[in-house]
Amino acid sequence: LIEQPKCAVSELVMLLRGPDFPTGGVLVEAPESIAEAYASGRGSFRLRARWEKEQLSHGLYQIVVTEVPYQVQKSRLIEKVAALLEERKLPLLSDIRDESTADIRLVLEPKNRNVDADVLMEQLFRLTELEVRVPLNLNVVDALGVPRVMNLKEVLRSFLDHRREVLQRRSRHRLAGVARRMEILRGFVVVYVNLDKVIQIIREADDPKAEIMRRWKLSEVQVEAILNMRLRALRRLEEIEIKNQLKTLGAESEELEKLLASDRRQWTALAKEIKATQKEFGSETELGRRRTLIGAALVAVEIPVAALVEREPITVLCSQKGWIRAVKGHNVNLADQKYKEGDGPRFAVAAETTDRLIVFGSNGRFYTLGADKLPGGRGQGEPIRLMIDLPNEHDTVALFPYRPGLKLLVASKDGRGFLVDGEEAVAQTRGGKQVLTPASGARAVICVPAEGDMAAFVGDNRRMLVVEVAEIPEMMRGRGVILQRHRAGGLADAKVFSSAEGLSWRQGENRTRTEFDLTPWRGARGAAGRAVPQGFPRSNRFG
Repeated sequence: LIEQPKCAVSELVMLLRGPDFPTGGVLVEAPESIAEAYASGRGSFRLRARWEKEQLSHGLYQIVVTEVPYQVQKSRLIEKVAALLEERKLPLLSDIRDESTADIRLVLEPKNRNVDADVLMEQLFRLTELEVRVPLNLNVVDALGVPRVMNLKEVLRSFLDHRREVLQRRSRHRLAGVARRMEILRGFVVVYVNLDKVIQIIREADDPKAEIMRRWKLSEVQVEAILNMRLRALRRLEEIEIKNQLKTLGAESEELEKLLASDRRQWTALAKEIKATQKEFGSETELGRRRTLIGAALVAVEIPVAALVEREPITVLCSQKGWIRAVKGHNVNLADQKYKEGDGPRFAVAAETTDRLIVFGSNGRFYTLGADKLPGGRGQGEPIRLMIDLPNEHDTVALFPYRPGLKLLVASKDGRGFLVDGEEAVAQTRGGKQVLTPASGARAVICVPAEGDMAAFVGDNRRMLVVEVAEIPEMMRGRGVILQRHRAGGLADAKVFSSAEGLSWRQGENRTRTEFDLTPWRGARGAAGRAVPQGFPRSNRFG
């Protein structure tokens, strides 16, 4: 900046790649972000702990943290990790140990050897102070006493201007000191030449100070210095030594005057000072070596849901009025479950805390819930409408955990529907995703797994139709095609099944009937079907 005053901030950033912190760590910020912060004077830097993976026997490993971010207390960090372990929010981590001596050494034990170390650390970075943001705010008071935000170049220029002012004040102070010393030395020369007379005046005169000043025309400063000298010091005075001092000081005085009179000389002197400092504290020295590693910009590490939640079996219960909760375990006695007065059971779904739950509403929209976000089973739960934007005039049609590769059959009351890939049922917002669009006055009533080669439909008119699944188109969204025609009523239930296993339905409380010969009910998609088999449930539902 001294040699090239007009250089741009971008050129300075090439030399000053990023901040350096005494506790080390890794700066994980894009070069563009660092440059923008220095150019604007405002920003922040993402600083992470430095860690390494230590291999152990039998394929096991451990993670060792060797440096923590600046101003992060190690004890507080350990307490935070321990608390997260206690709350079961770090399912990938087994334990943390402090093996620090003079150097920091925090040992992290993964749950097992199959845990991805990068995923584990990414989770810790998000939840603890193993990653912090260090703010940059160059809002300073300038030389005129006005507060303002400076960029990197302006800050460095202000620093150089300050150093120049210090150099000038120091030089003027030294020049004044040299002038006083030279004045005194000239008085000493007079004393040396007239030593006997000076001693006589000091012994005999009533006012030796005034007499010496009058006789040799010396200043008060010179005479004060002479009178304050001891006699034995007068004996040691040597004219040559005094003149050598005068010559040396004269040369120094001349250099100081030239320095104060020349801007170029001042900047040259400053450059020499900075180079001397660089030699003493440069990057090659122990004191000046860079502690903080400049890392690459962060690459997004996707953390699976299972990495954020303790995986446990649960049974999801949803009542007829839409109150939902999760009970631990799968072997739940449903008869013992309590509901609000006037309410009762509707869905009981076996799932795990890491699952995503798919909710299908009578408005044809799919909603997604995290199973780990559900209220516990001790109470009576919470209204599902507090978690998703299901309108009050619509109900929950289906509730099930998402599984990769799942296909669904969806249909509305007017008998229209289609197959849809389960991936299309996953919604990213609480507003859900519109997949089935029922006709005016109709509602979505069917959402069942499409696992099999045949599909059976039953209408309110107690007519059943069995068609091949291949006849039903797969769509992403829409009204769909006619699955079964109804002269009266509408579609009551549907089921997809394997022809080899037959069509089953509940007959009575504890009996299940399976029909293999479905020839009487086979037909083309869109037909009306024939009367249901004798003994078919009066509810017109398969199960």
